[in-house]
Amino acid sequence: MATTTASTGRTAVRGLGEIALRVNNLEAMQKFYEEVVGLALMTRVPDCAFFRIADGFGGHTQVLALFDRSKNPGYSEPEAAKSTIDHIAFEIPLADFESELKRLKALGLQVETTGHGWVHWRSLYVNDPEGNQVEFVCYDRSVIVSANATANCAVADQTNFEAPP
Repeated sequence: MATTTASTGRTAVRGLGEIALRVNNLEAMQKFYEEVVGLALMTRVPDCAFFRIADGFGGHTQVLALFDRSKNPGYSEPEAAKSTIDHIAFEIPLADFESELKRLKALGLQVETTGHGWVHWRSLYVNDPEGNQVEFVCYDRSVIVSANATANCAVADQTNFEAPP
């Protein structure tokens, strides 16, 4: 029996089940999400790879799926400029933030660090091999709203910082 919210009568969403990306180079993307992001590969078939993100709700594992659809009739190659995906965020523990920053830089990745004061998040941003922005985010009560925060979503409430060397 489905659970509904009393005020709307709609089924209550319990979590995010899957994020699915169409990719150009499945091998490079699989390597990035396994080796850089650290996701466990659940299964790989010729044209797709599925990674475990975390336990989900009701026995459904949260999944990142990568699909190479280049052999499908009518296929058009994905283009970052035309995508509606802004970024994908993965949660990390606050205790791992600085070591993760160092690890990502040691891998030769360009890393942007940002704070989001309105939700008390610290974020590390990198790009995957196909230009998708990937965020590693953690809760940090010490991150507060910047005095220079604006209403623009591109820079809203962000506090730029660099972890100590």
